[in-house]
Amino acid sequence: MSRRLKTTGTALALLVLTGCATLSPDGDLGAVQQLTQGKTGGVNPQLKPDPQTVADLLAQPLSAEAAVRIALLNSPQLQASLATLGVSDADRVQMGRLPNPHFAIGRFTEGDTREIERVLSFNVLGLLALPWRAQWQGQQHEMAKLNAAQDVVRLAADTRKAWITAVAAQQSAQYLREVKEAAEAGAELARRMARVGNWSRLEQAREQLLLAEATAQLARAQQAAFSSREKLIRLMGLWGAQTSFTLPNRLPDLPKSATEMADIEAQALRERLDVRAAVARTGTIARQEGFDKVAGYFDGLALSYSRNTTFDNAHGGKETLRGWELELPLPLFDWGGARHARSKAVYLQSTAQVRAVAIQARSEAREASFAYRTAFDLAVHYRDEIVPLRKFIVEEQVLRYNGMLASVWDLLAETRQQSLAVNSAIEAQRDFWLAEAYLQTTLTGTSPGALASLSSGASPEPTQGH
Repeated sequence: MSRRLKTTGTALALLVLTGCATLSPDGDLGAVQQLTQGKTGGVNPQLKPDPQTVADLLAQPLSAEAAVRIALLNSPQLQASLATLGVSDADRVQMGRLPNPHFAIGRFTEGDTREIERVLSFNVLGLLALPWRAQWQGQQHEMAKLNAAQDVVRLAADTRKAWITAVAAQQSAQYLREVKEAAEAGAELARRMARVGNWSRLEQAREQLLLAEATAQLARAQQAAFSSREKLIRLMGLWGAQTSFTLPNRLPDLPKSATEMADIEAQALRERLDVRAAVARTGTIARQEGFDKVAGYFDGLALSYSRNTTFDNAHGGKETLRGWELELPLPLFDWGGARHARSKAVYLQSTAQVRAVAIQARSEAREASFAYRTAFDLAVHYRDEIVPLRKFIVEEQVLRYNGMLASVWDLLAETRQQSLAVNSAIEAQRDFWLAEAYLQTTLTGTSPGALASLSSGASPEPTQGH
């Protein structure tokens, strides 16, 4: 009775062990959303496709937050990245399963004697390594979630920057169109004055050249506006009638003051996902190295149970032999030195990558902070100094023109200069919002450079028994 209970308890323990790992019901989207909270520019990272929400957002002028929401809901590239979580989750569950036993049967005949051999074998190393393999694959899945979260953060940042660039390019094209209209007026007036002999051919050619240059600038601006809009469309995963959305006429106003941030290096090291992924990978490799030192000597260890029955057809008798067999490889030629050296080299490589990612994170945080402050100061300088001065000069020229103290050419020239100053102010405003988006991503999200160097390294593999 006690033996039967012991056998039943062992079977139940194995059943619990193999059934504890289950697939995530939502494909781990909830875990990725939790990892990216506060890292997508104030947008709630909803990742499950929702065509109705996308349609509702496109029905009104598209804000930066709406563009990011659409990209996270609709981007096929992001959906493909998130689908890899399902592969990783399936691998995690598979690694937690007990290895299947092997059953072999053979029939041998010699004269009137017939022998039937039945062998049931178990991979002992696979059984002993099962907890470690499950833990290893679980750690791999955690890193897969971190990588997917980085894709989410990167897509949100790229979409926000594409929206800023598209709106600024559209706004610049509109102002350059006004510059071209002023140049057209000047060229037409010069043509008429030259026709009646009140203007020289040289002066007319100068006005015509201004029109030609303004036309070329407008064409480049329109091309930039079209290209930046198409980039935004690609990031949001739109096509067909969806691409006819409306962008705002201008960028958001500058904030009253620049955001003051202290301890930016510590924040980047604490919150960036690529730093967390590098540290997690190093921990996994360290545990892999320790396991390799032990498992290498027992690779191929197998336990078999045999039952052989011999039938004597001549005398009508039979004989049954039972027994077990332990197979253990002899380390005569391979003592595992190369395997251990590889594990150590991979671990040293991973620790160096952690240092590299940390150094890059610190440097990028300082660079992004300086660029943010500089961009804010320049945008404020254009808004408060250059544009008001240009506006004042044009107003003075209008007064002088009305008092017949300035020519129409002076007025047209100052109008063109004012439009160009406004266009430069738009570019400065655009650069500030781009710097702000870059700063937020750098401090709380990820770095494409650090991620690329991390993924280029060798990945550890779990030791599998033969």
